[in-house]
Amino acid sequence: MLQVNRSTAAGRLRRALIVTAGSLAAVGSTALAPTAYAHAAPLSLASPSLKDAGRSGDHLTVTVRDAGGGADGTYELSCHPAGGDHPDVGGACAALDRGTRWGKDTFAPVPQGSFCTMQYGGPATAHVTGTWAGRPVDARFDRGDGCEIARWDRLVPLLPDLRQSGRP
Repeated sequence: MLQVNRSTAAGRLRRALIVTAGSLAAVGSTALAPTAYAHAAPLSLASPSLKDAGRSGDHLTVTVRDAGGGADGTYELSCHPAGGDHPDVGGACAALDRGTRWGKDTFAPVPQGSFCTMQYGGPATAHVTGTWAGRPVDARFDRGDGCEIARWDRLVPLLPDLRQSGRP
């Protein structure tokens, strides 16, 4: 008797679920789906705002201090398309493009434990913030040893070329 009740109850439950699912499918295909689509479509197809027009997300702010020779200051740089008040927009974007590799951080600091020459490249510092290749950037640069000098020089002309000014 317990067996019969279960199968009877299961049969009723199964029929109720089929009827309910069929009703929901009919309602969903006529009423819910267009509403959901109408609300979702503008989000996925939305164009960038006018404020961001022309930017692909590659926008950096570069602040250079103690570099001398008129290189100190804060500069804006946009790439793809190129723009901003950086002294060498085209060269800076090209240098960044050359250094950008999938899975590598273009602005990565010198790894801990690196063996670096005990060489001083001067008091110049730089701070780069913004977005590059879809990733946030907040990088600091100096010329305190051979590794830091090489890291700086890889990003010339984003950062000023201090080799030209007679500095090491």
